[in-house]
Amino acid sequence: MQDFKDKIVLVTGGATGIGRAAALAFGRRGALVVVAGRRQSEGDKAVAALSEIGAAGRFIATDVTKPADLAGLHRTILQDYGRLDVAFNNAGYQEPRAPLAEQDAALYDRVFDTNVRSAYLSLQQQIPIMAQQGKGAIVVNTSVSGLRNPNPGFALYSASKAALVSLTRSAAMEYAQMGVRINAVAPGRVVTDMMLASKIMDMGAVAAGLPLRRMGQPEEVAEAVVWLASDAASFVVGHVLCADGGFMAL
Repeated sequence: MQDFKDKIVLVTGGATGIGRAAALAFGRRGALVVVAGRRQSEGDKAVAALSEIGAAGRFIATDVTKPADLAGLHRTILQDYGRLDVAFNNAGYQEPRAPLAEQDAALYDRVFDTNVRSAYLSLQQQIPIMAQQGKGAIVVNTSVSGLRNPNPGFALYSASKAALVSLTRSAAMEYAQMGVRINAVAPGRVVTDMMLASKIMDMGAVAAGLPLRRMGQPEEVAEAVVWLASDAASFVVGHVLCADGGFMAL
């Protein structure tokens, strides 16, 4: 029930981190994966990695904060493949760690444009396509920080991820009856470039504070994304699945 053979899967922010791991996970299961992101070089590497495992993929350069770019991305997918079966809205940005009073409006705009506005604009493109098909699955990448902020200094990131939780649930309730399943994954402490750039220096201490006593890997979150998008989760709608090593259970 996790077979994606002949399915068209879109992963935004799919060239690195959790997005790249998800693209490869879908590819291994037979999907044709469209990777969207801003940096051509990283996108080319992601497509090469898909090719190495025998999966079909392509990269479409896209700034997910720009409505015209997202409209062009989805228009290209429809023109070239005629459908969109799965979308993983994964693009995200975390601000440099600093107290709220030291952050400015420009940083606020960058965080919310990348994390929230891009997901909103993506959903607006994806939902009509899938509703017309009568079937489709969308997964939004939020964070445990949107449910319970574990670290001071990331107020904007946490607030944006909380907004994504609400956006996901609202959209899910509006479109479930049309066959469009919308859910979210909420990663915890996962080793990615964004995590390593967050200035949380003592990774050992962070890991020791989790029930599993270790950090997560992008591939582990990717498996949660694949499950949510698969027919195995056919009765799951409006859910936020925490892939967090037990953090939310503490």
